[in-house]
Amino acid sequence: WSRRKCASSPHPSSSSRCRIPPNRLHIITAIRSNPPRLLASQRQLPPPWLTIPLTRRCTYNPKSHASHSPTPQTDLNPLDSLPPTSDLLRRLNPKHTADHLNAIISLAPDLTEDLLSSVDQPLTIRRCKQTGREYLLCDYNRDGDSYRSPWSNQFDPPLDEAGVGGVGAGGSEGAGEGAIPSERVRKMEMKANDAFDVYRDLYYEGGVSSVYFWNLDDGFAGVVLLKKSSTPGSSTQGVWDSIHVFEAIERGRTTHYKLTSTVILSLATADNGLGDMDLSGNMTRQVEQDMPVDNDDSHIANVGRLVEDMELKMRNLLQEVYFGKAKDVVGDLRSVGSLSDGARDREAQRELIGSMRK
Repeated sequence: WSRRKCASSPHPSSSSRCRIPPNRLHIITAIRSNPPRLLASQRQLPPPWLTIPLTRRCTYNPKSHASHSPTPQTDLNPLDSLPPTSDLLRRLNPKHTADHLNAIISLAPDLTEDLLSSVDQPLTIRRCKQTGREYLLCDYNRDGDSYRSPWSNQFDPPLDEAGVGGVGAGGSEGAGEGAIPSERVRKMEMKANDAFDVYRDLYYEGGVSSVYFWNLDDGFAGVVLLKKSSTPGSSTQGVWDSIHVFEAIERGRTTHYKLTSTVILSLATADNGLGDMDLSGNMTRQVEQDMPVDNDDSHIANVGRLVEDMELKMRNLLQEVYFGKAKDVVGDLRSVGSLSDGARDREAQRELIGSMRK
């Protein structure tokens, strides 16, 4: 049975129209009453040019896992493997993740801790009251409504009780409950902030960077934050946020590093001649590597090398894959030249092909 039987008649009469064979009526009735469910691999995902897809979501949070081991998802995009809230946030504009997250938390307060620790948000800038330098806010330097400055090692607003040695008043490790890193880890944190401040100036030529460390039982962990925004007031607006969470497990003269990097990118243009365009999305990648260590300064060099290599790979991937796809889509939708010029070029191409065939 084929619809082509009707296609042969341009104006079929009522008596010659396609009719469903009697032996198939019960099949269609059953399908309508019990529609088949699509498998995860058969579901339609948003087109890649509409929003940059979340290619890998990782719930790695070293400060909240007793075993200090990452738990990345083995599959990259199947919807069944994502909680409904994560699936919803993945399909919304990453530029407004904070607003969407607050709305979901107001509807489901029980998910507050899980969402704040697993959903990456655009970074926020604050100025240190003691030093006057800017630093970035994230969940890893937060204690309630207070955030620890990497320059002064003080919380703003101040906390009444702050633990020493990486253990807070409630006995938890890492950032949270007034915890500050131990003296050794704090010295490495200060050197890492100075090193990545130079890295930020060389690669981004501006912006803000912050590094936070905390203690683990068998090593230490940290996060490297980088933020660069376009000049305010211009027709083109863009924000780049890099979040690099790492874990360093010390094993004698070698250290096992686990790095999870997330890039949140937002680009928007507004021009009277070309129109408006908004390209936003995020991408996450993970890498593990064993590297030799001579002293504490070696950790700074190793983490810097891992972050630099990861950012280079992710930047190239964004440029070649996502920007390239968006360029192809825009090129198919709009033409720079006029329609008459395009028609003239196509006619010249046909004449050239015809002459070559002769």
